[in-house]
Amino acid sequence: MVAVSDGRRSGQPSAVAGEPVGRPLLSMALTGMMDAVGAHSGAVYLRRDDEPVLEMAVMAGLPRSFAAPWERVGLTAPIPVARAARERRLVWVGGEEEMARHYPRIAVVLPYPFALAALPVATGTRVYGAVFVTWPGSHPPDLSAWERRHLEADCERLALSLERAAAENRPVRAEADPLDTRSYRAGADTLGTVEAARMVARLPYGLCSLDPEGRVGFANAAAAELLGVPVGDLLGGQLWASVPWLNDPLYEERYRAALISQAVTSFVALRPPADWLSFRLYPSTSGISVRVTRARSVSTTRSAADETGEAPNRLVSMSQALSLAGALTETVSVRDVVRLVAEEIAPAVGSRALALLGAHAGRLRVLGHHGYADPHVVERFDGMPLTAPIPGAHTLTHGVPAFFDSRQQLEHLYPARHSTPDGHAAWAFLPLIASGRPVGACVLAYAEPRTFATHERAVLTSLAGLIAQALDRALLYDAKHRLAHGLQAALLPHSLPSLPGIEATARYLPATRGMEIGGDFYDLIAARPLPAAVIGDVQGHNVTAAGLMGQIRTAVRAYTTVGQEPAEVMRSTNRLLIDLGSELFASCLYLRLDPARGRAVMARAGHPPPLLRRPDGQVRVLDLAGGPLLGIDGRAAYTTTEVELTPGCVLALYTDGLIETPGVDIEESVTELGRRLAAAGDLPPERLADDLVGHVAAAEERIDDVALLLIRAHA
Repeated sequence: MVAVSDGRRSGQPSAVAGEPVGRPLLSMALTGMMDAVGAHSGAVYLRRDDEPVLEMAVMAGLPRSFAAPWERVGLTAPIPVARAARERRLVWVGGEEEMARHYPRIAVVLPYPFALAALPVATGTRVYGAVFVTWPGSHPPDLSAWERRHLEADCERLALSLERAAAENRPVRAEADPLDTRSYRAGADTLGTVEAARMVARLPYGLCSLDPEGRVGFANAAAAELLGVPVGDLLGGQLWASVPWLNDPLYEERYRAALISQAVTSFVALRPPADWLSFRLYPSTSGISVRVTRARSVSTTRSAADETGEAPNRLVSMSQALSLAGALTETVSVRDVVRLVAEEIAPAVGSRALALLGAHAGRLRVLGHHGYADPHVVERFDGMPLTAPIPGAHTLTHGVPAFFDSRQQLEHLYPARHSTPDGHAAWAFLPLIASGRPVGACVLAYAEPRTFATHERAVLTSLAGLIAQALDRALLYDAKHRLAHGLQAALLPHSLPSLPGIEATARYLPATRGMEIGGDFYDLIAARPLPAAVIGDVQGHNVTAAGLMGQIRTAVRAYTTVGQEPAEVMRSTNRLLIDLGSELFASCLYLRLDPARGRAVMARAGHPPPLLRRPDGQVRVLDLAGGPLLGIDGRAAYTTTEVELTPGCVLALYTDGLIETPGVDIEESVTELGRRLAAAGDLPPERLADDLVGHVAAAEERIDDVALLLIRAHA
């Protein structure tokens, strides 16, 4: 990979070693790409060595602060530039609506009309990084063929240049904005040519010229009078920083909207105490021209921003907070929160490792961690009393953030850390407070010593507040999830009885999506004179379904014990379900087993057909007659069928969660299950059950519960 060096901190563009001075590789490639397709902004990201992280190396056309939430992003991040890198293809976003639909986190921060293309910078063997370029909202909704060809060819050339740099061990450094000029103070004593100054001075309204960073390069006397700030104090500074009553995110957002969309934008602002001014912004790729006039009467007013103290860079903090807020709405469990902070938040703030801490019964609990080479350095804190002299416990119990710029600073207050260093050099301990109470603490660890500036501390503390809200919900979700699945597990048999001539095993897998639990059930009943087996699925995924499942299972056991025949067991259970007044239905498959005669009698109520594997390896789908789902028709009759169950035969009873796949016909899925049952050979039931549910158990998401009951006859 190409080594990334943070050359931008010096404020000067840094060329690749060995390149001619004044010919920075990345800047030239980016501006050439933008010129070729008429894009008005763009950026190049480089991938860090052996890390799934993209770092912005150069940006052009827009202030770098606009992309603050995405300066450093993980390859798994759901944003176009990361997707382009990991999928090695062009990603196109044709406008505002498409951005909101596919990348809502970006749309929350930048809700403006613009089009974007992201491409990988890759050769046949390596991904060196990625590029994005943007156009105003006036761009057609589709990328043209010639634009695609130009972009792809330019990215291929850049990848080859980076490949040569890597082969020659030449570091590629981050570069300053190639379109950035900072010569504003040079003109502080003049308003341009004499004639231009006279012409502008005669205009009855104020005029200002802003560069892409929002700095004032020109202002006429009328503008200075309206704003109440001398021309000399305006030049070279950002308009909202030079004019105190404009220091409000609302007005800065209008400036961003004009620059990104390249559309004329306007707003009205109150100059205290009672003067309303109208601002009209005319953007271009080189900056914005602003016309300032007195506004007509305004019926509503809004408070001016706080004019006291040092104003932080609100654009960065607001963007970070909005981006994270959008992402955290998608988290469900504590594990989700840890993953999101690890993959998206930690890279954005430069953290190398993190840990989420909680408390239970007066003791510290490690809820999750990421990035530590030795997990023991974090896990050893699990179970420590909250009174222990460690920073995580102190932050959690007192709700006060702690920032340590270096190891020496940390060890000065907490000498006990000498025994097990974690390999990091700076730390931020952030309290996670939701609804006025501490729910945990977030520990961010950094590889190098750093100074946590006032603004950075404020941003991190704000982010911690959003993480706390997500963690509070996640802790509640996990607690309810454990309770619900505990209930369901209690309603299922803990073990299957040992029966003469029968070897049986079962598997149950809960759904993984959301808080819901299912109504799948199974049982093996050691009744006289003959044992029985049952499997079923109650409609719905909630506690009601699970409770009804328990009632049905109990009823089937009772009817079997009193000696009812299979058809009568099914009819009685159907009537019971209707008498209970439940609006839920249930499928069911009931078998009376007679291994001595090598037979079984089956009754079916809308349940998927069982599979029978004969001793010769042939598999048959027992799609035999039955009746409707339980709970629909109180007069329903259920026919029975006698099926083979000679020694060596295997019956596979299952619920639809094992076979249903979106977009796949149910009959094809049953046939595929039969093929897997045949291909498994003469495996013992335990291994056979694992083999049949293996692909479902390994899936990251299961939208439905899965139950499997295998019955094997032996001599």
